[in-house]
Amino acid sequence: MGVETLDPAQHIEAVRADLPPSLRKVADFVLASPESVEECSASELARRAGTSQAAVTRFCQTIGLDGYQGLVRWMAREQGRKAGGGSAWGSAWETAGIGPEITPDDALDRVAAVVAAADARSLQDTARRLDLDALERAAQAVARAHRVDVYGVGGSAVMAAETDSRLFGIGVPVRNWTEVHDASTSAALLTPADVAIAISFSGATREVVEPTELAARRGATTVAVTGDPVSALAQLADVVLTVAPGGTTYREGPFAARHAQLLVVDCLYVRVAQLTFARASASRALTAHIPAQHAVRPARRRTR
Repeated sequence: MGVETLDPAQHIEAVRADLPPSLRKVADFVLASPESVEECSASELARRAGTSQAAVTRFCQTIGLDGYQGLVRWMAREQGRKAGGGSAWGSAWETAGIGPEITPDDALDRVAAVVAAADARSLQDTARRLDLDALERAAQAVARAHRVDVYGVGGSAVMAAETDSRLFGIGVPVRNWTEVHDASTSAALLTPADVAIAISFSGATREVVEPTELAARRGATTVAVTGDPVSALAQLADVVLTVAPGGTTYREGPFAARHAQLLVVDCLYVRVAQLTFARASASRALTAHIPAQHAVRPARRRTR
């Protein structure tokens, strides 16, 4: 029987006395404030517990979990059960089976159910944690910006392109940069009238942190979209928008955060469109005909 089928409080209490001091601090925090686990990244929980992020990871592994996301899922299911099972999101997890694990022998219908439930939970958690005041500050800055840079490399390059595509379509002078030399060159040319949006799930990617730091030194407003609100990227940004991943087997970290990142980007985009209604509407009207002009009609099948 896996640890995630056990009662969290009872299991943690049972092993607490045998834990080293740094891990016992994590256990004490989780026992005292179980509802906070869902709201914290691993680094934030470590800070609140007065220990290190490595200790949080070791704690999770020591009690039999697959990592910090395993702890988040475990506590979330327990909170759902205590609430009487009234959460649609908790029910989705139970429908998919116990936990987010996918084995090589799982049927495709279970795979689809686990992935869908993970993404649904990720979106709900991100929406619940989204700092609307921060989102408004970011949207206001983008709406009045002379120029907007977007930085993202690796997996985050996809989100940088999505951000560029959305904002560009409503008339925002935006460009995404996915190569560090180009990003840093652009950042060095920014002014206090500009905005830099940095996308990195870890918040520790050097190729994103460096141009963002340079943009900040130039006086531009800096916006971080990250999974870690106390990361290096978050620490130097003026505005931090946090995403919650929905991990499963084969999909962890950045891969588990794609839909959550897109949710944040879409909220930012729509709010900017509201704030620049005349410009956004004119831009959309001028470009609305383009997709239709490039549509290819299906060829007629030959009859024999």
